[in-house]
Amino acid sequence: MTLSVFNIFLILHIAGGSIGLIAGTINMVRKKGDSKHKLTGKFFLYGMFTAAICALVMSVMHTSYFLFITGIFTIYMVSTGQRYLLLRREQKPGLIDWALTVFMLFFAIIFIALGIFKLTKGESFGIVFIAFGYIGMRMVWGDVKNHTGKTELKNTWLVLHLQRMIGTYIAATTAFLVVNLPQDILPGYLNFIPWLTPTVILVPLIFKWTRKYEVKKKPAEIVSSTNP
Repeated sequence: MTLSVFNIFLILHIAGGSIGLIAGTINMVRKKGDSKHKLTGKFFLYGMFTAAICALVMSVMHTSYFLFITGIFTIYMVSTGQRYLLLRREQKPGLIDWALTVFMLFFAIIFIALGIFKLTKGESFGIVFIAFGYIGMRMVWGDVKNHTGKTELKNTWLVLHLQRMIGTYIAATTAFLVVNLPQDILPGYLNFIPWLTPTVILVPLIFKWTRKYEVKKKPAEIVSSTNP
């Protein structure tokens, strides 16, 4: 049997997403920062990036809000999560870092506008667009503060790496839940719940680990970092 182009991308998407989800789960529950964490993290990075690219291609071939949203957020979060890790050595953000920030800003605005439009049409799914648009805006603001030296943390690279990779994991678990949950398990006006459940459950972990690992600058250090 000859596979269609769409099915080839679907197979790659499922394979990449499965590898990413398994690797992400392993790194969520085990020790952070050791050699095994870094090796598993590479599987997570490449698995999720493959899944995200394939999702965007498929969302264009067959219109799908689900694939489009998860594709955009996954590309942004896994890319910036890896970039923040590299910025530990490079220190100053480059063109690619600003390009990723503008990329997310553009789509966050579109998500919010589309969400408002859908709510005016009586479609509760607009809540999903607005929620993810708001999340995107918050992450963009974090990028801008960091790239302009206005961060209050000494180890911004670690905190943002942690936050973005967990965010990518949230996208992966959201995709898994939305795809595998029976369509008729919830009434239509509650169809946004599977989309937001992983966010509601896992975002508290982001706050928990951020507080655990962040190292705040002293006031004098914040002033000196904003002055050339």
